[in-house]
Amino acid sequence: MRRTSRTHERPDTARGGAIVRGMAWVLIVGGLLLFGVYAWQIWGTNALARSQQAQGQQALKRSWKAGEATASTNGVHLSALVQIPKLGTRAVPMVEGTGDKELAQGFGHFDHSAPPGGKGNFALAAHRVTHGEPLRGMPSLRPGDLVLVETKSTIYTYELDTAGAALRVDFGAGWVLEFPPKNPDAKGTQPPRTPRLLTLTTCAELFHTDDRLVAFGHLVSTFEKGT
Repeated sequence: MRRTSRTHERPDTARGGAIVRGMAWVLIVGGLLLFGVYAWQIWGTNALARSQQAQGQQALKRSWKAGEATASTNGVHLSALVQIPKLGTRAVPMVEGTGDKELAQGFGHFDHSAPPGGKGNFALAAHRVTHGEPLRGMPSLRPGDLVLVETKSTIYTYELDTAGAALRVDFGAGWVLEFPPKNPDAKGTQPPRTPRLLTLTTCAELFHTDDRLVAFGHLVSTFEKGT
């Protein structure tokens, strides 16, 4: 009778082992898929964005050489190059618009904001992580750091008045794009009073957040490239 009892137990044990092994494979495959998605977001998008940004930079310089002020490549419209020496970054294309497609290829220039060097609020946005990470070092920026914006004919130099991590706002804080902008928090960081304002915005955290870091600056010099 004992042998018969053991014989009946073996199929259940085998099925249990198969279920455990199946679950283990599901977890392994799921983990690999998650890692793949993470790797693409962190490394893949950066490699692709830097390649596209290099193409955009070259396209823009070719257009300038041909006498044209703007260029189009990879489905976006380019009009300037932006460089922040403090961050050690290369010149990154400035793309008209701030949608996902635009921000994947450089600094996004907010619609209806002032043009480079123009009167009003010249407002830019860029990724802090993934897609080239132009503003990854935003929290390290300090008052006095420079932002260079090059167009076909001119290099504009802006100087920051506020630190990169001094102001954190909700995604919907539209006042930072107004001119003149005024912080509704009277005790919070206030933008400088200047006729030619620069506004930089990026994510407040390296991973998903609805908050934004904002820094303000003002135009300090204009260099005509033809002179």
